[in-house]
Amino acid sequence: MHAEAPIGIFDSGVGGLSVLRHIHAQLPHEHLLYFADAAYAPYGEKSEEVLAERALAIARFLLGRGAKALVVACNTATVAAVKVLRAHYPALPIVGVEPGLKPGAAATRSGKVGVLATEATLAGDKFLALRDQIAASHGAQFLLQGCPGLADQVDLGELDTPETVALLEGFIEPLLAQGADTLVLGCTHYPFVREAIGEILHRHGGRDVTLIDTGDAVARQLQRLLEAAGLLRKTGAATVTGFTTGAGEALAGAFTNLLGMAVEAHEVHALS
Repeated sequence: MHAEAPIGIFDSGVGGLSVLRHIHAQLPHEHLLYFADAAYAPYGEKSEEVLAERALAIARFLLGRGAKALVVACNTATVAAVKVLRAHYPALPIVGVEPGLKPGAAATRSGKVGVLATEATLAGDKFLALRDQIAASHGAQFLLQGCPGLADQVDLGELDTPETVALLEGFIEPLLAQGADTLVLGCTHYPFVREAIGEILHRHGGRDVTLIDTGDAVARQLQRLLEAAGLLRKTGAATVTGFTTGAGEALAGAFTNLLGMAVEAHEVHALS
């Protein structure tokens, strides 16, 4: 591996682009490969065993294209597969997405933190153990809210349609009613509906609610690992390339619509 090699980033769909946005901003010289596993979305409906096998197949694909590091830009896949990936590739810098509980606990004033995430993430043993640990150490109460269908709306590009807003209202209102003053966006898809969330908060009297997006922390951890391994690319223009098991046009459109980036997206029809 060498500094000129690219970084591989993957998610079930386009949610991981919210993480790529932070990585591209903090590490502007790094070449990036983004893999959207659209044919297997949504990940929340798959077992941990299936997701672990899928993550290994995607890792092989990205490493085959020279990736010097991997970012699991999906909360559900991190819970299911990051340990397996690290066991298979112990020398490779691998960063997963943490659910944002610690920054949520640090930010709250009321002591009540709402967590918006997929039901699969919220049911994971690793997540629940982390919740109990941070709740005990910070004295915070975590109000868990599963959000079925919300990641699908983002994948469809429906960020502020009536259906998406109705979903968000149903997820957020109970958390506000219980006194949450901090909302953790516990899925990488959810930062793309921040604007719609802000409008809902405004309708509820302009509530002063802190939103926690963990993409920034992922980018900082990636930078630390690359620096420690001597793999940081410090100069030169960067390239961003997309791969998807779905439609290339859809992924290229997501890059344009969500990030304002013109990116070539290649379709992948089989993983070894």
